[in-house]
Amino acid sequence: MPESPSRNAPASAPAARYREQAVLIDCEGDALVGIVSIPSRPGPRGILVIVGGPQYRAGSHRQFVLLARDLAAAGIPVLRFDYRGMGDSAGGTRPFDDAGTDIARALDLFMATVPTLQDVAVWGICDGAAAAAFHAPLDPRVVGMVLLNPWVRTEDGIARATIRHYYRARLFDRALWNKILRGRFDYRAALASLRQQLASAFVRAPAAGHAALPDRLLASLAAFPGRILVILSGQDLTAREFMDLAESSGDWKRALGPHRTGWRHLAEADHTFSCRAWRDQVALWTRDWVRSW
Repeated sequence: MPESPSRNAPASAPAARYREQAVLIDCEGDALVGIVSIPSRPGPRGILVIVGGPQYRAGSHRQFVLLARDLAAAGIPVLRFDYRGMGDSAGGTRPFDDAGTDIARALDLFMATVPTLQDVAVWGICDGAAAAAFHAPLDPRVVGMVLLNPWVRTEDGIARATIRHYYRARLFDRALWNKILRGRFDYRAALASLRQQLASAFVRAPAAGHAALPDRLLASLAAFPGRILVILSGQDLTAREFMDLAESSGDWKRALGPHRTGWRHLAEADHTFSCRAWRDQVALWTRDWVRSW
């Protein structure tokens, strides 16, 4: 069951408890730029932050910077980096599902820079979460995943999520009914949008040999032997689409079984957890989860 937010969110991380080191990661001849946050007493488990695009190592609202500092102050080493074609890193732009080599080389450098590390959990939001999940079962150093609003976007999936969650909520929206009563509601545009969503909700699946993103993600989750923490925003259709999928079949329920998967839910949060309270809660949940096993 989703856990409610704690009132004991972390305060600003005191810099005396950690140091930050800029690094260059060699990835097939391209230099990737990263920042390692190293605690004064580093623990045996670290966090590798994998960016979602178009993002770089700072994150929206400096989310990754603040997360890394909070965790490092608590003794958890963190590496955040730009994979090829993103931020300050060299190389050509690549899709999130082609970042496996970049992640592997970042892990090489992370563990060499912080010799106390025994294993790592990968942490990602949106398509960064999907990239993390694709790599995790292929790398024995990865023992855990933190997945925030994972990207499982398909045309029919987002259409179904929109119909199920957005339109249902609109029926109880006072502002909408005020518009209707005042004659300011555009019925034609609303009906056209609804027809489009209904049509998209029943599109055909990809042809044989072209597995959809959700199927590929499910296979990766099922193959991963470690622990998983899923953090979802209540005000985000990407999160809703993932949750609908996770509840859709026995295969998904087995892949995200309660024996190894923790669920956290921030009902008021948007996709990027843009306010301080939401960001601090995510950091606290991550910290407590890393320390719990």
